[in-house]
Amino acid sequence: MRVGGLFLAASLTAGTAYAQGRPDLGKLTATGGVSQLEGAGGGGLTPWALITGYGSRDSWGANAHYTGVRTQDYTLDTAGVALGLADRIELSLARQHFKGSLAPLNQLSIKQDILGVKVKLAGDAVYGQDSLTPQIAVGAMYKRNKGVGGLGALGVTNVTQLGAKDDSGTDVYVAATKLLLQQSLLLNGTVRATRANQMGLLGFGGDKGDSYKAMLEVSAAYMIDRQLVAGVEYRRKPHNLGVDNEKAYYDVFVAWFPSKHVSVTAAYAVLGDITVFNPTRQRGAYLSVQTGF
Repeated sequence: MRVGGLFLAASLTAGTAYAQGRPDLGKLTATGGVSQLEGAGGGGLTPWALITGYGSRDSWGANAHYTGVRTQDYTLDTAGVALGLADRIELSLARQHFKGSLAPLNQLSIKQDILGVKVKLAGDAVYGQDSLTPQIAVGAMYKRNKGVGGLGALGVTNVTQLGAKDDSGTDVYVAATKLLLQQSLLLNGTVRATRANQMGLLGFGGDKGDSYKAMLEVSAAYMIDRQLVAGVEYRRKPHNLGVDNEKAYYDVFVAWFPSKHVSVTAAYAVLGDITVFNPTRQRGAYLSVQTGF
């Protein structure tokens, strides 16, 4: 799936946004979301239709983030940067580092780079309060797995040796976000077309399937006050690999926005089974820090 047209549109919008000068921080607190595990603006697990950063339609914004997830048998660290242009285009870049902590995968190390783009198509989550139409955006994530470390004794250095068909792939999604300011409530639904195994950390496609599948992702968040948001998320996953009994992700989170320059998100996440070698439902702590404007 090609994403070149979206990057061309982003480049044209970038020129317009930068021509406006310094970022204006014109959006309401929390309306750029936080940085999700793949770098896009949204919740922790799923991208939303909101554009990252606090730049208004006449400006731009940017941020950097670090996220750590710790379960019984694995750790996942993600770091990245994102840019929001004219509250319409979002560009993001993230690296994920997945590691094992329990034998026989205690030496496992997998890294993945993710390049993302998102374009707002219709609606406005903040100014569309008198309309039932949500803010709608389309996005793509190009993912490239950097290989498998720690399993050299088994002769495994690439995810294709675990049964994946490819070590790179592209997710495409459509997200719809409705913000109900009077009720302090945000609702989001995302449909993602994907071949990714565990977000791509275990490659793309496999012995159980190699076609794109439409996966539903939903979020609901309640603004307790102007600085504190609590919510839940659910993300369906494909099951393409015989060595990975992949299950849905879900979490319960709290996000704190002390200012427009900093946010901290804490969550309890359940990530399902990850490989048949450690057949235990993985659950644990999620912590993310984002800084920007």
